[in-house]
Amino acid sequence: MAHRILIIDGHPDSSGVHFVHELARFYRAGAKEGGHAARMLRVGSLEFPMLRTNTEFVSGQVPEAIRAAQKSIAWADHLVFLYPLWLGTMPAVLKAFVEQTFRPGFAFAERGPTLSPQRLLKGRSARVIVTTGMRGLFHGRHRTEHSLKSFERDLLGFCGIKPVRVTFFEGVDLLSKVQRDKAYYAMRRLGATAK
Repeated sequence: MAHRILIIDGHPDSSGVHFVHELARFYRAGAKEGGHAARMLRVGSLEFPMLRTNTEFVSGQVPEAIRAAQKSIAWADHLVFLYPLWLGTMPAVLKAFVEQTFRPGFAFAERGPTLSPQRLLKGRSARVIVTTGMRGLFHGRHRTEHSLKSFERDLLGFCGIKPVRVTFFEGVDLLSKVQRDKAYYAMRRLGATAK
């Protein structure tokens, strides 16, 4: 079955050559080889303000770049989020993008004080791909479990997106060419299967 895949490259630096960009590129290539439709969205190249109040979040004007992103998310049935781990979580620009994009009325809808919100993005699955620059205890995956679980449960799951699968690449600054090639191959395989 062919899927519609939106690849959300969450690296803040859209201009540089980064491992996250390469992973996204190989995932997209694999998706196309697998017969899927795939779109790419680079968060680092978008212009939008940060939300600063609950009023802005609930009823503020949605910036043009965010409206376009919401259309792509609505189009997709599988979302792929890629980002480098910064201070134990996603970079600030990706967090700001998520806050702007997954608003009430688009991602979920309130149904009153005693009912759970309606999950408006049901029927979609997701893959979260996280990289760290260094190996070791301080940067290890066990230190990121809270932020990953929060993203998976408190955002994606809350909006109805499931299943959510996670791929973690640790110590990418120290990878050999062979190790990088293995990672790229893994991404192509995941893209081809839309997982």
